[in-house]
Amino acid sequence: MTLAIRTHQLSKKFVISAAASRRNDTFRESVSSLFRKPARLLGGGSSGATPTLEEREFWALRDLSFELEAGEVLGIVGRNGAGKSTLLKVLSRITAPTSGTAEVRGRVASLLEVGTGFHPELTGRENIYLNGAILGMTRAEIRQRFDEIVEFSDVAAFLDVPVKRYSSGMTVRLAFAVAAHLEAEILVVDEVLAVGDLAFQKKCLSRMGEVVRGGRTVLFVSHNLGIVSTLCTRCLYLVKGQMQAMGPTAEVLSAYVASGTQASGERRWPREEQQDAKFILHALRIRNAEGDVSANLEVARPFTIEVDYEITERLRDMRIALRVLTGDGMTVLATPDAGDTLNWHGRDREPGTYRARCSFPPSLLNEGSYLLSIAADVPFSHTLCHEDAALSFSLEQTAGVEGLRWPGVVRPDLEWSLETG
Repeated sequence: MTLAIRTHQLSKKFVISAAASRRNDTFRESVSSLFRKPARLLGGGSSGATPTLEEREFWALRDLSFELEAGEVLGIVGRNGAGKSTLLKVLSRITAPTSGTAEVRGRVASLLEVGTGFHPELTGRENIYLNGAILGMTRAEIRQRFDEIVEFSDVAAFLDVPVKRYSSGMTVRLAFAVAAHLEAEILVVDEVLAVGDLAFQKKCLSRMGEVVRGGRTVLFVSHNLGIVSTLCTRCLYLVKGQMQAMGPTAEVLSAYVASGTQASGERRWPREEQQDAKFILHALRIRNAEGDVSANLEVARPFTIEVDYEITERLRDMRIALRVLTGDGMTVLATPDAGDTLNWHGRDREPGTYRARCSFPPSLLNEGSYLLSIAADVPFSHTLCHEDAALSFSLEQTAGVEGLRWPGVVRPDLEWSLETG
């Protein structure tokens, strides 16, 4: 057995101060405060004591120990704040652990955010060589892969333009192309597929499959459990920075899906659990045909899903989307509030509170148990919110022949015609 990664009691602590939490402070307000309170800054005041800021400790990772063999594909799952991204940053040597050890054997190519490792003032061409140099590759080695990278990224026409002029979509295409094609023994990917269009996602998945078959070690974070199930041989499930489970993908995903889901028909989120201060998710609920909140529905009757949320600043091109999954985490359908996939473009959402409703017609889904996920994003830019398996619900057949169940996941009432002659 050749180990690629070994961690021992790996821990990472962040200290959050009251000042750091004031995200909406502008530069002008900060400068104004200097003149409003000069005495405090000069050490004046009645006591002469230096003011203290309220601080609290937050452990993003706590005593995490695991081993990963070379050539394995590890999926990392967990809800918001579980420590997934922090773990990848520690393993990529972007941030240092507070305590414990992380042993990584081999060169690491990481794609943790759009344009990770890119210098905005340099051109796309220069950034390809820069990233390769960071990985320890020679110029000749990078040149061998250069044409493949450019072809995959689809940015050949802008190769000599500074990256700061790229759109988010162009940046992520080039960043993924560099990370996936340069010769690194370990590839680290964190939710990069969330900001690409469908064609790009298919291209990335195909390339990821090639990387896996090539025997490289991969750490993969994604909210799309179907992709995790397809690509990953094992999974690590994190809860508040600690290992909840690690093992075969199917077993770990089942445990993850079963945890935290609520079958009451409604779920609410406190403000401190929010992923992005610009978008605040308040509640997700399911109403039956009578308008009552319920997780027990009938196949032949309609139902409605409601999303309560708040926007604290103007958001351009924002959309929210619902995803219905089977009990084992496979996607049945996804529906954005913009309707057609292109209708989100140019739509502004002003600050305020909103309630979105999505109506499901009767006889669309078959009998069985389902999971409901909710997400909000600015396409090709960033994710505002993503809650996996937030609610569970069931559909039952209450009319017709008892014990008769049609196969499949969907069972819509389709129109038939009959001709003779």
